[in-house]
Amino acid sequence: MEPVDKKMVALISGIEADVRAEEEKTIKDAERRAEEKRRYAQKQADSLLKAAREQAEAQAASVTQRAIASVEREVKRRSLRLRDTVMQRIMDRAEKRLEAMIDDPAYRAVLVNWIAEAAVGLSADSARVNASTRERSLIDEQLLGEARDRAASQMGEAITLTLADAEPLESQGVVLTTADGRMAFNNQVKTRMSRKKREIQRLIYDAAFAGSQKE
Repeated sequence: MEPVDKKMVALISGIEADVRAEEEKTIKDAERRAEEKRRYAQKQADSLLKAAREQAEAQAASVTQRAIASVEREVKRRSLRLRDTVMQRIMDRAEKRLEAMIDDPAYRAVLVNWIAEAAVGLSADSARVNASTRERSLIDEQLLGEARDRAASQMGEAITLTLADAEPLESQGVVLTTADGRMAFNNQVKTRMSRKKREIQRLIYDAAFAGSQKE
């Protein structure tokens, strides 16, 4: 019976060894799969975190850009508003200075120039001249003669100018009308400034703003 017992012991020992080996292999396989899953999960987590960071950075950049653009628009809007205000104030002062010049003897030359300019613009053989009450008091035959001669030299033909018998104009400057009243040339101060608005604004801008921007 002893040899049989030894064989049984050896068989059992072999089976136990095989079982332990299988267990170790199973455990190692499980640990390996667990490690692979852990690495895969970590990689996924890292990928998600990276994507989240990139998305957050992109959103932050977008918000920052919108904020900067909004501030720039507001600054530009306020700058334009300030520029328009300054220009309007300067133009208002220019009108007041022109009005104050009416009492200056040199203003007769201004009227001669405005009347001649309007006569050339009207381009008629005769015209009636109207102006504000204060200006009409300065317009006499001598002044009309000077304006007529200046206009004729520019037009290359004679023109007759007479003081209109209509009601005086309300604002400063002159208006020339043909004898039949069908055509007129407005050379009042506000109209003149409106016609030359771009040029006036450019001069004001160059004087008041261009220098400060270079600094």
